[in-house]
Amino acid sequence: MEKITGIAHIAITVKDMKKSLDFYTRILGFKKAFEIPEPQTGAPWIEYLYIGGGQFIELFYNGTKDNPWSEELRGFNHLCLQVDDIQSVVERIKKEGAEITDGPKQGCDNNWQAWTKDPDGIRVELMQIDKKSPHYQAIQELSR
Repeated sequence: MEKITGIAHIAITVKDMKKSLDFYTRILGFKKAFEIPEPQTGAPWIEYLYIGGGQFIELFYNGTKDNPWSEELRGFNHLCLQVDDIQSVVERIKKEGAEITDGPKQGCDNNWQAWTKDPDGIRVELMQIDKKSPHYQAIQELSR
């Protein structure tokens, strides 16, 4: 049976990336794993920090000239759950009466993803990690 295998990451939109990276790496001791630029512009977009056990914190830049974000988007962004079979999990969620708002599709990081919302409207990403993704590579390198 398909299943959710863990929390892949939590996503936070930050006001000051430099201060946030310092807090999460120097003060809390997490390792900077990789970054993903905005696909259309190449502008800074996401920084990933490795927690351990295949889990990450995903930090979104608050905004750039090309991608402005409003104040109300700062803070908790979404929860991402790792799954072993994205197609099966999506079908089960639909069968249970919940809406899939996007996907499944392969993202710019090569992982398969789909999106739903909980009853309070909190965005939940479902992600199946691909061996070509930076997530997979970081887990292999940083979990040693």
